[in-house]
Amino acid sequence: MSVSLLGGWFPVVLEVLAAGVLVVAVGWRDRVWRRRVPWVAGGAALVTLVAAYPGAKLVGLTDPLPFVVWLWFGVAVGALIVLGVGWRSARWWRRGAAVVAAALAALVGANGVNQFVGYYPTIDSAVNDWRNAPLPGQVSMSGLAHDARTTKMPTAGRLVAVNIPATYSHFDHRQELVYLPPIWFVRGAHRQALPVVELIGGERGGPGDWVRLGNAVQVSDAYAHRHHGYAPILVFTDPIAKFDNDTECVNGPRGNSADHLDEDIPKYVEKTFGASTNPRQWAVAGFSMGGTCALDLVVEHPDVFDHFIDISGDLAPYTTTPAASLHDLYGGNVALEKANEPLLVMRAHGKYTGVNGLFLTSTAELRHQHEAEELSTAGAKVGIWSRVEISPGTHVWQFAAPAFASAYPWLVNQLALPQHDGSHTKPA
Repeated sequence: MSVSLLGGWFPVVLEVLAAGVLVVAVGWRDRVWRRRVPWVAGGAALVTLVAAYPGAKLVGLTDPLPFVVWLWFGVAVGALIVLGVGWRSARWWRRGAAVVAAALAALVGANGVNQFVGYYPTIDSAVNDWRNAPLPGQVSMSGLAHDARTTKMPTAGRLVAVNIPATYSHFDHRQELVYLPPIWFVRGAHRQALPVVELIGGERGGPGDWVRLGNAVQVSDAYAHRHHGYAPILVFTDPIAKFDNDTECVNGPRGNSADHLDEDIPKYVEKTFGASTNPRQWAVAGFSMGGTCALDLVVEHPDVFDHFIDISGDLAPYTTTPAASLHDLYGGNVALEKANEPLLVMRAHGKYTGVNGLFLTSTAELRHQHEAEELSTAGAKVGIWSRVEISPGTHVWQFAAPAFASAYPWLVNQLALPQHDGSHTKPA
């Protein structure tokens, strides 16, 4: 179903239903329950306050959630209190109403989080993700082989799921995805190796996020349509191995994520899809944690990647607090932490050649704006050209997707068109 979860009638109907069923569960005609309502409300408010702080920090929630999320959390808690207090005296239908009210309030609260981060735009996208259904346009490796034997250029690229061997990293990643542009299917003696962009999502999610939420395939297909089928190969990576394993794309206790991104993937894509081996034709783009990763990978491995798009990334790899970051990401190894901080890496590396990128952040993200300016200034001192662009929005995919679409032509230009010799092109 293409019913929106982010706006429109469906979220409103859920809220009305939740409130209505809670009223039924309490029973406004019941004098005893009317006297209990203030106590129920007070108990729910207390539990909600504890959950919001310090409970949220204990489970790793660093960005404050909207008030409406905690409001509906409190409604769910209130319904459960009603259920518990009135279990013995209430009729069966009132008990059932309390259970349904709690479930609906929890659902409204969960969708409030979803509206805040923009993870599931529609019911259809949520159901397909839960079912692990193939993404639109996705083909198997056997289907890809069949398409590759044809001589006619397809009207759109192909998205294929791949199992990339963790030969170098031994990182237990999930299945990843590769987008092959229409021109990849044109065989001939003069076909040139295509450039590659690795795409990295946030700290919670999966390889398909840039397809479902970032619209990267549609953006690339649209570009290819305007450029005779030409576009880069896109690799939708898995740097976290599971939904809540925030690696920040570094090697550490949570896995050798960096080795997977800068060793496993390039070698596999070059061998399997005949991609370019020239670092000037390799780039990394990412949002949130992925933005942090994009810059970090480029400054640490300019022999692999020469271009980046950092969308709302941090100053350095970070989890919840400095102490937690040192422990979680590096096992307490201070030297390893310093080896992954872009400001220190750039200073130690010295002059870079042919490296450039964009920092894209929203008007609501003042901290990210300041950090992007600091990183851009530091990069300029060692030969890294970059630009900071600030656009209306907040730290959600609804900002990241159009930001990437706007920057995409610039990035492709840096990767060089097929008729070019692969030399670096300075941005305008």
